[in-house]
Amino acid sequence: MKNKYLFLVTVAIPLIVLDQATKLIIVRTMDLHTIIPVIRNFFDIVHARNQGAAFGILRDSSIRLPFLISVSLLAVLILVALFRKLRPEQKLSAWGLSLVLSGAVGNLIDRVRLGEVIDFLSVHWYGLYWPAFNVADSAICIGVGMLVIDMIQEERRKKKA
Repeated sequence: MKNKYLFLVTVAIPLIVLDQATKLIIVRTMDLHTIIPVIRNFFDIVHARNQGAAFGILRDSSIRLPFLISVSLLAVLILVALFRKLRPEQKLSAWGLSLVLSGAVGNLIDRVRLGEVIDFLSVHWYGLYWPAFNVADSAICIGVGMLVIDMIQEERRKKKA
């Protein structure tokens, strides 16, 4: 990986733009709490807002917004520091960190701009609902999955050596 920072920007910026663009479309085309069924009893497009962290944690706390913004900023700094330490052969980790960073920045933009995060993807099985999420959340989850896979592969390489 010749220029890993170019890679980071090339992955992160389009994902952040996609995240913000999809949220803007939802805000401009759907009233809050509107539901559009896509796959019956499985997937809907919704217009939801999350004032807390994952699963609405801290949504009623008076320190919620400054705390979540501070934690997000700290996470971004840590992710950049981790990215900086990557070795050239750690391509999967580079992807994973780029995705997690993209998602963290996407949701941070919402928190700073709106004081809450816009969610619009709703997966459920009949009446059993997973909390609504967005492109940024998806990037974070996929990125974390890639990091876990890379850590497992790294352990296997160490054991063989």
